[in-house]
Amino acid sequence: MTSAPEFPDLLRLVDERSRAFRSAVSMASTLDVPVPTCPEWTLRDLVHHVGEGRRSWAATVAAGPAATSRIRPPTDGDAAAPREPEALDTWLAASSGLLLDALREAGPERGCWTWWGDSQSPRTCGAVARHQLQEIAVHTYDAQLTVGAPRALPDDVALDGVEEFLFTCCATTSPWPHEPAVVDYEATEGRSWRLRVSADGARIARRPEAGGPGAANDGRETVDARVSATASEIVLAAFYGRRSLEGLTIEGDRRVIDRLIAWEPE
Repeated sequence: MTSAPEFPDLLRLVDERSRAFRSAVSMASTLDVPVPTCPEWTLRDLVHHVGEGRRSWAATVAAGPAATSRIRPPTDGDAAAPREPEALDTWLAASSGLLLDALREAGPERGCWTWWGDSQSPRTCGAVARHQLQEIAVHTYDAQLTVGAPRALPDDVALDGVEEFLFTCCATTSPWPHEPAVVDYEATEGRSWRLRVSADGARIARRPEAGGPGAANDGRETVDARVSATASEIVLAAFYGRRSLEGLTIEGDRRVIDRLIAWEPE
């Protein structure tokens, strides 16, 4: 796979990960157990976050390109999250259904408010679907870890997750506060990306081939650091902090990677 999944595939994968999330939650003997990867949250808090987030994005997508901010849906009455586990599961399934229905109705090209205004991702419903897939995928890992059954992200989800995070969450016009640097991210499944950071911000490009620190894909550019691992490890460890960096192979200047992880663009 060399490009983003098609819109129908994104919706299918969102549905699959949503079902996997609910399956993990159903394995818990209590919803009051803490979530190791989400400090100060219980599993119940995580379920509420996921369900309310799906409803919020469903409302935002349905509002169309005229929306000027993310829409917060009602959290009382029929929209409120119940406490009883079976009813909560039904509410969670309905939350995912609302999001999927809104995305199907809108289609991938329709404009939509997003928070990633200066990234390399478009402000469309297709891009929202792509990011929502990654959000539910990572939270599914959170839930699985909480019940003692963590699993790597599926390959197709993880591979697109590397690119989606780079294009949506890393790419920015905010100035990089250190010396310019070039970093390659290489998934062992065979895809790679190049990140360039400078006073002009951060820009991402797909790479046709893998390379290492000191190597240049065009014979001129020096790479300062390289991160290589499975796509799942890159997403969970390097990007979302769900796993330690020990599962990654980091070559070159480790300081650049540490600075990237700590960087919070304005």
